[in-house]
Amino acid sequence: MRKANAIISAAILVLFLIHGTMGAMTLLGAGHINFKTLAWLMLGLILIHGIIGTILTVQTLITCKKTGAPYFKDNALFWARRISGFAIMLFIFFHITAFSYTTYGVYRLKIFGGFKLFTQIMLILSVAVHVLTNIRPMFVALGAKGFKNQAANVLLFLAILMFVMALSFIVYFIRWKFL
Repeated sequence: MRKANAIISAAILVLFLIHGTMGAMTLLGAGHINFKTLAWLMLGLILIHGIIGTILTVQTLITCKKTGAPYFKDNALFWARRISGFAIMLFIFFHITAFSYTTYGVYRLKIFGGFKLFTQIMLILSVAVHVLTNIRPMFVALGAKGFKNQAANVLLFLAILMFVMALSFIVYFIRWKFL
C-alpha cells in the first residue's frame, strides 16, 4: 500500500506543478489555459492519497499503542506530515470555492478578498510543509538512488514554483483591491 501511495504522491506532485503553473499564469494575466479535468483528477488522487494516509496512520497508531512506542511528543515529524495533509484537504475546499465559479461553462470571477488570499497562501504553505516532510519517504518508496541530491533539486524547483504561485495570489488580490 505504501508503494501505491508513493506512486499516487508522485502523480499528485506532477499535476500540482501543472495546475499551479497554469493557474499562476492565469492570475497574473499571462495566459489562460484551463486544465479543469486535470484539476479534478488531482483532487480524486488527493482523496485516495488521504484515505490511504488515514489507513496507514491508524495502523501506525495501533502498532505504537501495542508496542509502547512513542507517537505523540517524541514524533513531531510524523505529526507534521499528518497535520499538513489534513490542512491541505481543508484549504483545497477554500481553493475550489474561490476559483470554480462557472455559468454554462464560462469562468466567472468572484471578489477575491483578504480571507481568500489568506486561505490560498495557507494552502501553499501546507503543501510546502507536506512535501518537505514527505519527499524523502516518497523517494525511498519509489526506489530512487541518491535521493538526497534529487530531493534537494526537487525541493528547490518546488520552492521557486510555490513562491511564484503565492506571488500570483498576492498580485491577484492587489488587482482586486486597488486596480
